[in-house]
Amino acid sequence: MSEQVEQREILKAKLNQETAKASWKELQPFFARGQTIYVAPELDLIEVALAFSEDQTERIALWRDKAQVDKVTDEQAACWFAEDRALWTVVLPPWVLVQRESVQ
Repeated sequence: MSEQVEQREILKAKLNQETAKASWKELQPFFARGQTIYVAPELDLIEVALAFSEDQTERIALWRDKAQVDKVTDEQAACWFAEDRALWTVVLPPWVLVQRESVQ
């Protein structure tokens, strides 16, 4: 295995371990600072986090064009606050990536 692939796998495992559920109300300070990023449920949260950490701008731009990754909107925030929604999160300073659980 190449060193680059090995480093990516280590980072992926680290991000996976740092993924946790948090209530939207706990995430309000990050939203207020414009630091929350929505990740669509059909995407792999860890893969998106990897793309952010590796600065894969073209890949992130494709997701943004499809409205699958973007800053959390006021409408999303209000809805999640009203529902007291719990979201999957992963922190990549300065960003907090958030994702609703996919409905199977």
